[in-house]
Amino acid sequence: MKTYVLVFASVFLAELGDKTQLATLTFAATPGASRLGVFLAAAAALVTSTLIAVLIGEKLGEWIAPHHLTRAAGLLFVAIGVWMLIGRG
Repeated sequence: MKTYVLVFASVFLAELGDKTQLATLTFAATPGASRLGVFLAAAAALVTSTLIAVLIGEKLGEWIAPHHLTRAAGLLFVAIGVWMLIGRG
């Protein structure tokens, strides 16, 4: 159960204030937009992208040790951040 709580907390915190949440907020603020429709569409998109990540992660986990995947993901995350800082200068 600890793993699932950690996954929930990590994804929840990572999603707060990100561009996906801001886009959803914008759609929900659009006059005439169904709030339920926006919620369901955004939830379906997140579920679909998560499904893709799980399926790819499962396959990668068969070939690459989990700690190597974690390090690679961390390095990629940092590299994207550095690229954004340098590229926006």
